[in-house]
Amino acid sequence: MQFKMNLIVGAAALALAGTALAQEVVRIGHVGPTSGGIAHLGKDNELGARMAVDELNAKGVTIGGKKVKFELLAEDDAGDPKQGTAAAQKLVDSKVNGVVGHLNSGTTIPASKIYSDAGIPQISPSATNPRYTRQGFKTTFRTVADDVHLGGTLGRYAVSQLKGATIAVIDDRTAYGQGVADEFEKGVKGAGGKVVGREFTNDKATDFTAILTSIKAKKPDIIFYGGMDAVAGPMLRQMKSLGITAKFMGGDGICTGELPKLAAGTITDSQVICAEAGGVEGEQKKAMDDFKATFKKKFNADVQIYAPYVYDSVNVMVAAMVKAGSADPAKYLPVLAKTEGFKGVTGTISFDNKGDIKNGALTLYTYKAGQREQLAVVR
Repeated sequence: MQFKMNLIVGAAALALAGTALAQEVVRIGHVGPTSGGIAHLGKDNELGARMAVDELNAKGVTIGGKKVKFELLAEDDAGDPKQGTAAAQKLVDSKVNGVVGHLNSGTTIPASKIYSDAGIPQISPSATNPRYTRQGFKTTFRTVADDVHLGGTLGRYAVSQLKGATIAVIDDRTAYGQGVADEFEKGVKGAGGKVVGREFTNDKATDFTAILTSIKAKKPDIIFYGGMDAVAGPMLRQMKSLGITAKFMGGDGICTGELPKLAAGTITDSQVICAEAGGVEGEQKKAMDDFKATFKKKFNADVQIYAPYVYDSVNVMVAAMVKAGSADPAKYLPVLAKTEGFKGVTGTISFDNKGDIKNGALTLYTYKAGQREQLAVVR
């Protein structure tokens, strides 16, 4: 009798093991700079992906009649194009079902060819250079507005709202920094403004004395910087030491909670104006506020910028898999491309024929008493 019971127990255990083995594993890759000067932004992105994956696993998602388990394969590209392509190839070799990332345009664009060649869908939650979705690839998508919208809007705002008569422009020569600065300059000129100087640095520079001294002689009302907060912070400190009181503008790369710390308290109230490539208002604001509260509770960290866009990107990708009844990239990619009206924490997501988000919003911010303060949401 005991032998018979052991057989029954053994058979039941094997059946349970078989069920566990039958559970399909869906691998989602994420790439961002989790080391280097903007590691705080890369980690923010990765946590957004982790939060989405954890919640999906807790819900017990079924795709094509099979319960699936999601695995996050996270890679660090350090914001470096060469390391970015190596990370992309590693994810392709690991046979991921889709990729969310990269953070920087300079890493996202070269990596996109690797994913395209492999037929793997890629959604960037933060790369804003227009070229990313204009290469003719069918696998590229993004959940934020691009630099044409972001840079152009800031350029027009500088002239029409801030009444900038003389404006200087600096960029870090990266795909993102130069791209957003170019569009900003076009926006200024289109609004009738005057650009009195264009200078450049690099994304690892720490000394800006020469370019700031040159700019100071031109007495600009506004200085625009195309780049990330890790450089913008020290630049603001040196502006202060040189007695430059111009307003300071930038895109989403500087529009972070870390900027006041990186600037070592040298930012005066309303001196900095920046734009985040995204934004919600009205009824949608509650979903974003709830997300930020849950994120804080889960990770004991405040959202920097892009975590909600990463979170939505993962969920948009999985929604396409569920609708297609398959996690096979070739099968769900056409469904992903037709995404329309997905309700995310960052707003309603629909993709156009290039993979860009339709009607992408921007949120303009300033800083007061060391805290970001929203000015307006524009489309």
